[in-house]
Amino acid sequence: MKLALVGVYVFVMVAIGYLSMKKVSTVNDFFLGNRSIGPWVSAFAYGTTYFSAVIFIGYAGKVGWGFGLSSLWIVAGNALIGTYLAWHVLANPTRSMTMRLNALTMPDFLAKRYGSPGLKLLSALIIFIFLVPYSASVYMGLSYLFEKIFNIPFNLALIIIAALTAVYLVMGGYLAVALTNFVQGIVMLAGVVLLVCYIMADPHIGGIGAGIARLGQINPQLVQPFSPPNPLGLFSLVVLTSLGAWGMPQMVQKFYAISDVKAIQPAKIVSTFFSIIIAFGAYFTGSFGRVFFNNELPGGNFDLVMPLMIRQALPEATAVLILLLVLAASMSTLASLVLVSSSSIAIDLMKGFFRPNMSEKSTMSLMRWLSLLFIALSAYIALKPTFILSLMSLSWGTISGAFLAPYLYGLFWKGATKAGAWTGMLTGVLFSVSLSLYFKMNSSLIPMIGSAAMIIPLFVLPAVSVLTPKLSETHLAYIFEEDKARKNRLCYSRLSAEEQ
Repeated sequence: MKLALVGVYVFVMVAIGYLSMKKVSTVNDFFLGNRSIGPWVSAFAYGTTYFSAVIFIGYAGKVGWGFGLSSLWIVAGNALIGTYLAWHVLANPTRSMTMRLNALTMPDFLAKRYGSPGLKLLSALIIFIFLVPYSASVYMGLSYLFEKIFNIPFNLALIIIAALTAVYLVMGGYLAVALTNFVQGIVMLAGVVLLVCYIMADPHIGGIGAGIARLGQINPQLVQPFSPPNPLGLFSLVVLTSLGAWGMPQMVQKFYAISDVKAIQPAKIVSTFFSIIIAFGAYFTGSFGRVFFNNELPGGNFDLVMPLMIRQALPEATAVLILLLVLAASMSTLASLVLVSSSSIAIDLMKGFFRPNMSEKSTMSLMRWLSLLFIALSAYIALKPTFILSLMSLSWGTISGAFLAPYLYGLFWKGATKAGAWTGMLTGVLFSVSLSLYFKMNSSLIPMIGSAAMIIPLFVLPAVSVLTPKLSETHLAYIFEEDKARKNRLCYSRLSAEEQ
């Protein structure tokens, strides 16, 4: 029964990949779906890329154990900042500016915005190198769940999942990813509702009221939202997982690919509700891990908290649905990570630097081979013993620390200079990597380091920009003036409509 359900799911994913392959003929098709993705599919693509096995296994288990119900602040941050405000603030200017600059990727956008081809080289390397540990953390979370529910050895489960991701992604590119995201999103919504219901009804918890009372007996701070244990640690997690989404290339890619401006508003609403439901389900159930295991950490490993809760509290058929929930979330995230990483080398390095005359067919072929290489590297790292939270935090802190400031100021501030962008990017990367290594990948400190790595460049970039030569007026006019003209035309049309 369990294998049959998973088999049906796998068949659907591969079938979508095969059908999408017939519609992919250019790099634009493969990487952005020809910028034709509608609001519902875009919304689900954003949400399913945002939430993966990392949240359900690593984050829900460790964060819930450490902060209790205070972890729901992360839910609020993910929904309001990481989703609603991201769509509201970034989607329209990102889509319009990248279309005008004919930029397909984050490195390509930064290079053209700041008139610095070197930024493309550095950005591409950062993406490929530091998305690997994030992908590895997703593989780890999935493999733990397969091991506990199917009794499949961790290593074998990891290889199976990696192979499946490779098959449907390499065939259909972003179109396959977007369409499978829609299916996966529906599975996630159904699964998370059942997850909350069964965990709360389990005798270990005894219902929401009893569960909260028992959690308060373990530590009163675990049920007090305004006086949580380690407030600084909680704040850093909110910043890392919420503001961090603004600088992650696989998230920003969804704004590049949406069909038109009219699709942004419904996509914003749908993706926000999706984020609330999924994030709440994960962190709320994880908050009761201490109650479920009588305050004794199972196996001394936070990553086992949620898999063991699912195995013990849920009937077999429902546990498989939860497995599909996490599989769906993770495969969508993995596919986006692989696609963005392979594009950074194929489009930004090879075609952008070494072989500018590379044909569309050769570029797509290279992206497919690089996708396989990225998956293999991620799977290899996932075999090494570490905590999921550490890997994910290192990746998000470093990548968003590198891109958030140059990307955000690049969209909205003419005063941002090339030197400012370089300094901001290097500050984020060096701060995150050096301190993470200095503290030996301490899982308690890495979220704080990652959050600081994102925030500090927001001050460094403007400070350096004020002191360094400005970009030429001609270049700035090329970047910004069409947006200004478009706004003027829009205001004029509104005034005309009111006069009539």
